[in-house]
Amino acid sequence: MANLSIHEIFWSSKFRKNKSRDVSRNDFLRIIPFFEHLTDQQLKILANRLHERRYEENEYLFEVNHPGAALFVIIRGEVVVETTSDPSSRIVLASLKSSEFLGELALLDQSPRSASARATKPTEVYALFRTDLIELAKSHPEIACEVYRSLAFIVGERLKATNRQADIHRKSA
Repeated sequence: MANLSIHEIFWSSKFRKNKSRDVSRNDFLRIIPFFEHLTDQQLKILANRLHERRYEENEYLFEVNHPGAALFVIIRGEVVVETTSDPSSRIVLASLKSSEFLGELALLDQSPRSASARATKPTEVYALFRTDLIELAKSHPEIACEVYRSLAFIVGERLKATNRQADIHRKSA
């Protein structure tokens, strides 16, 4: 545990699963932890609320301090999460690939982003916007409940990992 990188703490492999390249949209979504507990019918309803987006190399999905609006699931490509958009001072926190996700806290509120996310190669993502999840909560509360439950679990696991890492640093100081 002492040698965990920031990437391992925040984007741990426990939140991703392997997938084959040629799967249907629903099969792809099924391997994403946010959606793995949904039934096929619920997944189909949710999939209709997702927005497919394409980004060119070096294009930002979002930038630090911009209001959060959506969760992004990487279909293909690669995205780096960085401390800032300024190339002279940015630090890469994580490099994310297909079936990994980012920006999940934007589903809770529109707090400013704490980091920037930049495509490092042509990238396709599904975006689930907070406004769509709120609408889904009105029309299909059981689906939104499962997404929020998954979000709570993931945020809780990341908080526990951060606390363990802080304890290690405190004991070594």
